[in-house]
Amino acid sequence: MGMSGMYGHADESESIATIHAALDAGINLFDTGDFYGMGHNELLVGRALRDRRDRAILSVKFGAMRAPDGSWTGIDTRPGAVKNFLAYSLQRLGVDYVDIYRPARLDPRVPIEETVGAIADLVKAGYVRHIGLSEVGVEIIRRAQAVHPIADLQIEYSLISRSPEAKILPALVELGIGVTAYGVLSRGLLCGSQPVGKGDFRAHLPRYLAGNFEQNQQLVGALKDFAASRGVTPSQLAIAWVLAKGENIVPILGARKRGQLKETLGAIEVRLSADETAELEALVPADKVAGTRYDAGQMRMLDSEK
Repeated sequence: MGMSGMYGHADESESIATIHAALDAGINLFDTGDFYGMGHNELLVGRALRDRRDRAILSVKFGAMRAPDGSWTGIDTRPGAVKNFLAYSLQRLGVDYVDIYRPARLDPRVPIEETVGAIADLVKAGYVRHIGLSEVGVEIIRRAQAVHPIADLQIEYSLISRSPEAKILPALVELGIGVTAYGVLSRGLLCGSQPVGKGDFRAHLPRYLAGNFEQNQQLVGALKDFAASRGVTPSQLAIAWVLAKGENIVPILGARKRGQLKETLGAIEVRLSADETAELEALVPADKVAGTRYDAGQMRMLDSEK
């Protein structure tokens, strides 16, 4: 996502070099969405994987609707739309199938059974290997699973975004469904990053707004101190925390440059004991974070928060 405008300008040659470096380092899961840059990201990923398709697992989200000015206009997961969206994604990516296909959000007008059923048809036809979900709650997960096996749920999960722990994560373990966790650095907040200018959507996120940002920096300070005591960076520690929370959880890492990727990969070497994990959670309590992870309108769209 970050390679297609959501965090401001990104250099395409560096983006492709970073994808290649990730592959060379053993990373094989690449997550995109047909609405990232209104198709730009799929074209970019397609160029990067042109002669490397067999080394990559492609996870694609669909359904979010955008206008020519880049604004968001809703969600569409009707069966006919599902097949139409995938046809365009396959063309932009330059592939004949995707490994995981998932609606980006729950469409309140369309029963999840119809959406998953349409993707199941695409599985039977060979255009999709596995079905995923994104930002939905336990009831929807169970209803979807009853139609077709669900591979994983994509959901925001980080040291300061821990609401899935109450009901969603236990249900996923029960059902044998994996997790791809995004926002593990809370969009850079946990490593001290700030919005960098026009086009950086973080400038409108509640946790980055004046007052909230300053309060949240106190939590970040505690994270930095803990990281320093371990000889690692705050971002490595935040990623390591997610890795320590369950073998069925795979963090999605948003590195846009090779230097960021190198730092990110250092998290694999960080091992947290159960005591250290608990200590870190006490130092950076999620209930002390100021602001929700999205604005009020987007929060209302999240079935996972109901």
